[in-house]
Amino acid sequence: MFSIRDRYKSFGYAFAGIYVLISSQHNAWIHVFMSVMVIVAGFLFQVTAIEWIMLIFAIVIVFIAEAMNTAIELLCDFVSPDRQELIRKTKDVAAGAVLLAAMGAASIGLIIFLPYFCTF
Repeated sequence: MFSIRDRYKSFGYAFAGIYVLISSQHNAWIHVFMSVMVIVAGFLFQVTAIEWIMLIFAIVIVFIAEAMNTAIELLCDFVSPDRQELIRKTKDVAAGAVLLAAMGAASIGLIIFLPYFCTF
């Protein structure tokens, strides 16, 4: 059954998760800093609507990857506090996903901003 109260609680849990991500993960701090820099540059250079869409998409993908990586790491640490090879590989793959997302986002940023910087 649909309950507004339950939906409200769901948002609370989601915001709590975002808080955990931002407050506890050093790499998330880097993503926040870079996101702010991209947004400031977007306003300064007055990027187009399509460019904004691509920049926002890139930023969101990186945060999703970082959140999933954090969730996987927390779960792995809970399930297996001892060092295990499969747990290490699981964490490495999740970290690799973040790196791929960040590299893709950086590529999008370069494609969009390089022409603006060159004419500046």
